[in-house]
Amino acid sequence: MTALSPNELHDIEMLAVELAERAGAEIVSRLGSLLSVRYKTGAEDDRTLRNPVSDVDEAVERAIRERLAGRFPEHDVIGEEFDHRPGRDHSVVWAIDPIDGTSNFVNGFPLFACSIGVLERGRPVAAAVWCATSHALRPGVYHARRGGGLQFDRQPLTPARNPMVHRRLAGVPQFRRGRHPWDLRKTGSAAIECAFVAAGLLEAAAFNSPNLWDVAGGVLLVQEAGGTVLEGRPGAWQEFTQFAPRRGRGGTGDAPADLARWNTGLILGTSAEAARIMAEQAIAEG
Repeated sequence: MTALSPNELHDIEMLAVELAERAGAEIVSRLGSLLSVRYKTGAEDDRTLRNPVSDVDEAVERAIRERLAGRFPEHDVIGEEFDHRPGRDHSVVWAIDPIDGTSNFVNGFPLFACSIGVLERGRPVAAAVWCATSHALRPGVYHARRGGGLQFDRQPLTPARNPMVHRRLAGVPQFRRGRHPWDLRKTGSAAIECAFVAAGLLEAAAFNSPNLWDVAGGVLLVQEAGGTVLEGRPGAWQEFTQFAPRRGRGGTGDAPADLARWNTGLILGTSAEAARIMAEQAIAEG
């Protein structure tokens, strides 16, 4: 059970929605403009240029952090682009990915998202994911709070399912091959794939080692849509309950800085059966 009251959860969800909407507006306003882009590297000689960050990523995350500092200064904030900001209350953490799918964004490919997830002691309790496109063929925010059900742009959303469609879609890592009951898609954005599973556009999705900010929002969307989330690795999947901190060098294992190191494999399905099939495929191909 969450220690946050229903009113507190509602207020947190609505702030997350507001922040996601503002982020989306800023992102859209910069489409087609000359972006400042640099590339993160794992080592000085890494020239793969696979992890871009734009000035829009940084501006969006900075704006979200400033708003949170004014509204919930006691909460912790973990984001992709800037260092962890500790608050007085380590039990509540906001995990932010200002643009998930930056490679798509800087190339003008319209599949990217802004993901905001709120965790209480590692358990997702509120989420808002702005997506550049959606089931409604327009930008919008998928959002939820614990026990409140899935919503899209402040309206309840029940994933639609056409019984005439017998082969559906799934998002999987590129290395997966073999026989699948689905047609496979890779969007380049984990946050979008989570939101699309929640909305029923994808039957399932799998992530090898996502970052916390990639999926902290999307996991709750899937759960509140009635889906199933598994964590682990091929041959050792279990039902997801919370993001457990990963102890690093000098870490205690219970601080938000340790939580930021989380990168466990995830499987999301619109149903327990869809998640099971994906898990079995992962076992066969792992």
